[in-house]
Amino acid sequence: MYLNQFLLLSAALFAIGVYGVLARRNGVLVLMSIELILNAVNINLVSFAAFRDSISGEVFALFVIAVAAAEVGVGLAMILLLYRNRRNIDLTEIDLMKG
Repeated sequence: MYLNQFLLLSAALFAIGVYGVLARRNGVLVLMSIELILNAVNINLVSFAAFRDSISGEVFALFVIAVAAAEVGVGLAMILLLYRNRRNIDLTEIDLMKG
């Protein structure tokens, strides 16, 4: 397989993720879209590392996976707090929690 096939897959995943972040109001779907963006970055890192016969891309991909796991933990905690206080997870109402 060629490098450009992986880059096209990564670009498609990244575009779907950006659309999900910008168009969705549901907190869980926004978190899933952020995960898609991070997975697109991981595909780029691993494919470029394989193309250059280097292991550094895989190492950075492991760090990105660790950051993604922490992001999901914190994000889900915030969404659960929002649901507990407002009984919905609509992100347009998150500014009502001020004060």
